[in-house]
Amino acid sequence: MNADGRAFEGWIAMRLRFELRSALARIVSAMATSCYGRFVHSRAANLSIVMALSLLPLVGAIGFAIDYTNVLREKNELQALLDAALLGGAAQGATSAEATATSLFSGFIAGSPDFAADPDLKANMSIKLDNSTLSGSATYSYPRLFPFVLGDPTVNVRVTSAVKMATSAVPCIIVLANNPQALLLNSGANVDAESCVIDVHSTRDPAFIMNAGVTMNISKLCVKGTKYIKNGGTLSKLETACAVTADPYAGAIPEPAVPSACTTSGARDGQTQTLNPGLHCWVNFNGSPTITFNPGLHIIKGPMIINSGAKVIAEGVTFYFPDTDSMIQANGALTITASAPSSGAYKDILMLEKTSDPANNANKRQYVFNGSNGESLTGIIYLPNRDVTYNSTTNITSSKISMVVNTMIINSANWKFSGIAGQSAKIYLSQ
Repeated sequence: MNADGRAFEGWIAMRLRFELRSALARIVSAMATSCYGRFVHSRAANLSIVMALSLLPLVGAIGFAIDYTNVLREKNELQALLDAALLGGAAQGATSAEATATSLFSGFIAGSPDFAADPDLKANMSIKLDNSTLSGSATYSYPRLFPFVLGDPTVNVRVTSAVKMATSAVPCIIVLANNPQALLLNSGANVDAESCVIDVHSTRDPAFIMNAGVTMNISKLCVKGTKYIKNGGTLSKLETACAVTADPYAGAIPEPAVPSACTTSGARDGQTQTLNPGLHCWVNFNGSPTITFNPGLHIIKGPMIINSGAKVIAEGVTFYFPDTDSMIQANGALTITASAPSSGAYKDILMLEKTSDPANNANKRQYVFNGSNGESLTGIIYLPNRDVTYNSTTNITSSKISMVVNTMIINSANWKFSGIAGQSAKIYLSQ
């Protein structure tokens, strides 16, 4: 049955309950009037007066008890529906938690005989994600069985609930390849990320190499294997034979359809460039312009070349690479400020590549990031098919990132960043 059918069925059920309640109220009222008349005219004197005076409070108490029982039952049912909707939303992760929970709750209401006929319930519903808490509330107007007792025809039933998206230990960087030298740290690599974990999945010999002149101030370097080479440098904490985190984003990020027509293509001249969301095909920026990517989804087809000295502004942006030939290649001295969207289907996703194509996954490609003057990055960088190399001196500051790559080489870097924690759901209820 569709939503309209369920709503009509719910209306019929609600109407029948209302008519039954009204009929019962009329019967009780008639009985009370009849009994009251007999008691008043009774010759049993004091006893009849006492019983007459006692009857109305007794009827009121009965009505109140029935109303209270029904209100409690419907409140519990509404609470269960809201809890289920929030848990269902939370299970989808922060990216779509709010939209999923709202859709689920609306569907639950439409399919409920008790609530589908209340036109105000959806209007009085609120579900929102604030930081790491998914919360919701709903108000339902219950028609009293004996409205004449308390003088109010309805009682408002309000429920609230919250799901805490508790932070979990999702690493800042995950290196997936089971290759020798999956992580290579060369002299001049300086990483200051004391709250961050770096996971290396390799069990090969050596799983990672760290050379002299490296400083790694991190929470932990967690290596699945036990063989490595450390030629010097400073590493705050190393664990081998460590339980590494599985790829937390595999299959969890929607892949967009690629348009047939290019929004932007070819060489671009001029010191100021503005790109709208869409498909950008084999774009080359001449000179050293200031390039602004307007908020939204930008699909990069083929290499996008940005010359030395350029400035990039990309706030509220997701970059998508539909194949392993696609990339943004910056040729040094770049200044970039980039952040992922704060809402929508690509919330927190700054950069991702296509992983649903087995041919892509089997075709690992190098992705080179050349030196930069300064990079401020916020978001998830998901490049599981890329062998990422950071050349010259890349300067990453004031960044919040979560990065997944195939392999990683850091030749020279000054990095200071914190992580974007993953999400796991734990419920608590407030009523």
